[in-house]
Amino acid sequence: AYYAFDGAEELDAHRKNHEAKGKTFIYNWHNRLKLSNSLAMEKREVEEKILNGERYVVRFKCYEENTIKRLKNTSNDIKKDLSIQKIDKVKELANIKEQINSISDCNLKNNSKKMVLGDGNINSPIMIIGEAPGIEEDNSGLTFMGEVGDLLKKMLIAINIEKQNIYTTYAVNFRPPEDRKPNSTEIKRYSQFLQKHISIINPKIIILMGSTAMESLTGLNSKISIERGKWKEVIVKNTSYNVIITFNPSYLLRAPENKKHSWDDLKKIKQKILELKLSI
Repeated sequence: AYYAFDGAEELDAHRKNHEAKGKTFIYNWHNRLKLSNSLAMEKREVEEKILNGERYVVRFKCYEENTIKRLKNTSNDIKKDLSIQKIDKVKELANIKEQINSISDCNLKNNSKKMVLGDGNINSPIMIIGEAPGIEEDNSGLTFMGEVGDLLKKMLIAINIEKQNIYTTYAVNFRPPEDRKPNSTEIKRYSQFLQKHISIINPKIIILMGSTAMESLTGLNSKISIERGKWKEVIVKNTSYNVIITFNPSYLLRAPENKKHSWDDLKKIKQKILELKLSI
């Protein structure tokens, strides 16, 4: 947990409260200790700064006294924290999958074989959101399969990205009958799950492929040819995301003359990756 202490009295009171419960107050210090992102400091230095009236945000954990010796290695603590984060992310994805599967009175669900949540690297800074599963995805339970998947892989390779290194999902998680476009009611119904999904993956860049994905996340229902290729800032659950809209690979298979526009969008995505210094 992170706590802000404005003075020594507040810090001491917090420590005594935990020690009274038989716990020991331990700092887990790193570069987010101070609001101004100063270098990591020892517990003693932090206490001195607080005594001098400087405001600090301190991250700490309380452990039983007999566990202290096993937690002296800060690097091991950090690795442990990262492991916990990954486990939580997997758990949250399992929870949202259960929520979507529990939907009742849904024509899409009733006419599908499998629910397609998403796949790929859950810790990737890139998240692609397609429209809805097709017949190949409905059979496999995986995203962007068959010819559509082959084209997507080629598009990504063109900017030096492999599909398995990013995360892919859909705005709607069940295949619409006869692969029709989901209607606005269906898009709105599943958008609540998409927002939760985005918050779990927490990417740096979101690529919306197709008008269904565009409408689901941005609320826009204009022509995708008008909105594509423009970076937008979209806020999901109090977090701002870099979002770009482009054509869905399935559309490009039907209208290959528009691949040139998708290439322009891909170059913009590549530039944004370089600007943000993302490792994929």
